[in-house]
Amino acid sequence: MIQNVPSLEKLVAELAKLPGVGPKTAGRLAYYILRSPAAYNDNLRAALERVKTSVHECPRCFSFTENESLCHYCLDPSRTNDSICVVEDPADIARIDTSGVFRGRYHVLHGTLSPLDGVGPKDIRLEPLLQRVAHEDICEVILALDADLEGDTTALYIAKQLREHPQNGSFGQHEGSQKLRISRLAHGIPIGGDIDYIDFRTLGRALENRVDL
Repeated sequence: MIQNVPSLEKLVAELAKLPGVGPKTAGRLAYYILRSPAAYNDNLRAALERVKTSVHECPRCFSFTENESLCHYCLDPSRTNDSICVVEDPADIARIDTSGVFRGRYHVLHGTLSPLDGVGPKDIRLEPLLQRVAHEDICEVILALDADLEGDTTALYIAKQLREHPQNGSFGQHEGSQKLRISRLAHGIPIGGDIDYIDFRTLGRALENRVDL
């Protein structure tokens, strides 16, 4: 830990607030910044300032964008408009999109429900999701949330709200529309996984989500 150098101590303290960065890593980063050429520090400063002034939330899906209107995913004409994949953070979109399987639209909640932490339905982008499903021709909502307590709670709550929303009894505005499908990412044994090393909760989910061959 850097001591007796207030400026470095302050830098370490701020870097340690980053996710996954502990005091030791923060100290190494601080030393690296201190020893770097002035040009690097200027570029780092400019990048931090630009990301705060230029990046904003997409008004439709709430992902991050620099566009004046909608984000890249909402403007992409090759994507279908009949399905929405709901994620917790904007970074989750890139992870899902790299699979090349999902070609629909996205919706970012910017958090999950956590009553113990005081995070309720009004603290996440839930109401805009309900409005999108109510007014767009959506066939399916895919809940791509973490398989933890907060993710499970949020998924169940969203599913309940979608089913009970007065305009979501059926999707679309034309005759013959069918019930909205609400799904969630399957949980189970990963590809290449060995059952001997799978925890009981994951194994249970795998059995529940088994598929026919």
